[in-house]
Amino acid sequence: MQALLDVSGLRKVYEGSGRRVEALRDLTFSVDAGELVCLVGPSGCGKTTLLKCVGGLLAPTGGEVRLGGRPVTAPPPGMAVVFQEYGRSLFPWMRVRENVELPLRQKRLDAGRRRELVADALESVGLADAAGAYPWQLSGGMQQRVAIARALAYEPEVLLMDEPFAAVDAQTRADLEDLVRGLWQQRGITILFVTHDIDEAVYLGERVLVLSSSPTVVQEELRVDLPSGRDQLHTRVSPRFAELRTHVYEQVQAAKRGAPGVPWQRGVPLHKDTVSDTPPSPTG
Repeated sequence: MQALLDVSGLRKVYEGSGRRVEALRDLTFSVDAGELVCLVGPSGCGKTTLLKCVGGLLAPTGGEVRLGGRPVTAPPPGMAVVFQEYGRSLFPWMRVRENVELPLRQKRLDAGRRRELVADALESVGLADAAGAYPWQLSGGMQQRVAIARALAYEPEVLLMDEPFAAVDAQTRADLEDLVRGLWQQRGITILFVTHDIDEAVYLGERVLVLSSSPTVVQEELRVDLPSGRDQLHTRVSPRFAELRTHVYEQVQAAKRGAPGVPWQRGVPLHKDTVSDTPPSPTG
C-alpha cells in the first residue's frame, strides 16, 4: 500500500557568496495515512529545511516529495503548516475568527460553510468564546491554539508542525501536546511533527525519526509502542517511556558526534541507574 506522504532521496544544497552548504543528503522516509510521526535531531541538522521542502515552500536540489502519489512542487491544497512563531503567523489587526477563516477564502467556500468550519475548529481547540478577540489579547498558548485551529479549519490531509510549542511555558506545552494527540485521534489527521524536545517526540509520536548531523540523513526510525491513551502524569514516569527516550537521546548524541547510531534492542534497558530492570509489558 502506498504511503500518503513519500520523501525519496531528498537533497538540499545552498549556494551563494562562494559558499556551498549541503543541508540535506539523500533523505528517504514515508508517512502512512493517519500516522503521527515526530522528527528529532541535533540543532542545525536541517529539520526546518526538510519541513519546508515537504510543504512545497522550498525547492529541493534533488529527490522528490509526493503527497498521495502526486509530486509536491508548490504548497499542495491537502497540506497545512503550524509554525513555531505564532505571533508572526497571526495578523494582529484581525480578530481570531478572521485569522482562522483567512485560508478558507482560497477554497471559494460560501460564507455559511466557512463559518461552520471556523466555529468547529475553535471549539476543537477550546477557544469558542475567543472568536471575537484579537490575537494580542490572548496568551501565547492561546495564540498557538488559534494557529492550530486555522490549520484544522482548512481540513488538510497532512498537518506539518514546526516546533510549535518551543515558545510557550512547560505547563502550556504539556496542555498543547495533549491537545494535538487528542485532535489526531479524533480527526485521523496525518501529522509530521518537528521538535527539539526528545521527551515530546516520544510522548507524541507513533514513530520517531532521528536525523543525523548535517548533511542530514535518517539515522534511525523508532516505533513508539506506548499505549495509545497517554497522559502526562503516568506515561512520562513509566519504565517503557524512560527506556525509549533514553535510546533516542543516545541516538541524538551519537549524531552530534558524527558516530553511528546505537542499535535498538527492545526491552533491554540502556542505563540501569535510570531505567527499571523490569521488562516492559506487552502493552508497553
